[in-house]
Amino acid sequence: MSIFRRNKNQPAEADDALTPEDVTADEVVADDAAADGDAVEASGVDEAPVRAASGTEALGPFDASEVEDSSGRLDLGALWIRGLPGMELRLEVEEATQNVVGATAVLGDSAVQLQAFAAPKTMGIWDDIRAEIAESIVSQGGTADEQSGVLGTELRTRMPSAGPDGRTVFAPARFVGVDGPRWFLRAVFSGRAAIEDEAATDLMDVLRQTVVVRGDVAMAPRELLPLRLPQEVTDAQAEAEEEAEGSNRTADDLKPFERGPEITEVR
Repeated sequence: MSIFRRNKNQPAEADDALTPEDVTADEVVADDAAADGDAVEASGVDEAPVRAASGTEALGPFDASEVEDSSGRLDLGALWIRGLPGMELRLEVEEATQNVVGATAVLGDSAVQLQAFAAPKTMGIWDDIRAEIAESIVSQGGTADEQSGVLGTELRTRMPSAGPDGRTVFAPARFVGVDGPRWFLRAVFSGRAAIEDEAATDLMDVLRQTVVVRGDVAMAPRELLPLRLPQEVTDAQAEAEEEAEGSNRTADDLKPFERGPEITEVR
């Protein structure tokens, strides 16, 4: 798996996928932290993980409490992701804040974007979010169809956008959602994986092996869980900076970002 290769490129399909702001902006503004599971716990309501009712907990993705540590996975803070040979991991950075807001695993001509959000303890939010995504895409002239998948109900979509010649083109995207204990994980498959189950097999395994680290901080439902650059990358950056200071070589000569997760800025 590539560890770090910095450039501005990102698959068009993943870029066209709905961002957290597109899908949940109204709800994040309306909800307050009291609606989070922390308030529910104080009332004595049972906090059994949402997945227990769906039967998907044995398939993953996993909560941090279900694994011993991050061994064998890349630690991105709220997400621990297991790589595959030949896979690239691209981190999307919000330009205004420089915060990492998403991770996209790319394998061949397929990709899956992963983002984790805070959620209440005693109820899932995927049903509501799925309906909102479908409504948004259909209102823009696209299509959205629910289908049964290995992790439950998913959404197969064709999202409209303007092509180079001004004509409307449709990019396929496949939305998969997993309700966990106090978190929600959204995966958006693009490229061949959006339309061919066989092409999505390896990336689906990446999704199922992902671990979500919710943390104990009270957060409003649908608030994006914080991600960070992996330690391997920050160490490489620090080492490159030290080498640059100790020599007369230029940053271009050093090329500290030659390989490895790709950083994409999101405006």
